[in-house]
Amino acid sequence: MKTIIKVGTRGSRLAVAQTELALAALRKAHPGAKFEVVMISTKGDVDRRPLFTMDEKGIFEKEVNEAVKKGEVDFAVHSLKDIPSDLSEELTVACIPRRASPNDVLVNEKGQKLQELAAGSVVGTSSLRRAIQLMKERPDISVKPIRGNVETRVKKVISGEFDAVVLAEAGLTRIGMKDVIVERFGVREFVPAPGQGAIAIVCRRNDKKTIEMLRSIEDPRARAEVTAERALIEKVEGGCRFPLGAVAVTKGDRITLYASVFSADGSRNIKVKKTGSAKSAEKLGKSVADLLVKQGAQEMAEGWRRAVEEWNKKA
Repeated sequence: MKTIIKVGTRGSRLAVAQTELALAALRKAHPGAKFEVVMISTKGDVDRRPLFTMDEKGIFEKEVNEAVKKGEVDFAVHSLKDIPSDLSEELTVACIPRRASPNDVLVNEKGQKLQELAAGSVVGTSSLRRAIQLMKERPDISVKPIRGNVETRVKKVISGEFDAVVLAEAGLTRIGMKDVIVERFGVREFVPAPGQGAIAIVCRRNDKKTIEMLRSIEDPRARAEVTAERALIEKVEGGCRFPLGAVAVTKGDRITLYASVFSADGSRNIKVKKTGSAKSAEKLGKSVADLLVKQGAQEMAEGWRRAVEEWNKKA
């Protein structure tokens, strides 16, 4: 193993916090290892358009993973949901550490839950999936695109620019801001993004020593869950432009995958739930994807393309 192991990450507070969590676990497992964190700027950090209006994959990881491929860093730490399912063949997701909560949460300065917000309240989100679920629950509120890191979005609520915002619980918790959470949505009623709450550590596929080191902090339960969720995405071809919610829950050697897809106007919602063996997580994900497609999930994509054009006008 190298004397100093270089670790690539974005410079955001959340990315740094996730990297430190991973490194704390690695230092415990490998007391003699020395790490150097290298901050790398990505397109997603500088492009201020709403995420779902960008017709690109991997806007928060591409530059970081390029540094891994070139050998400029030994591995990279990401939010798993930022990694496209078609990761470069030169790279591998070598490790999924223990997963944090996959739930979405509501942040509101007045302590109001979603059903307590006044009609016409402005709620911010960066996600089409969250937007359509919000509008379905509260058709009388105004859901608008919001960008910026986690802290910036919370500040926009405090300043009154937004009445509330929906974020991932894991992100707020990791940067020490869980006290701003007003309401925690259940994963079955408000289905999160595939991979939400999970950290992925990426390295070169041929770097056997680094892979061996990283796998010492692998969490089998988290790996099974995200394997099912990502197999589902890959087959349905979801992504930011198509709001697909999916979350897998393991219990012993069994795993249950919940998936949800909405039409652009919110009038139609396809929901699928299926349980299988945790050892066959990928097979379960593909099976649920088949059920979604059979019920018309991909036909909803055209409606969403039109919806994105409308959101672009608002942004």
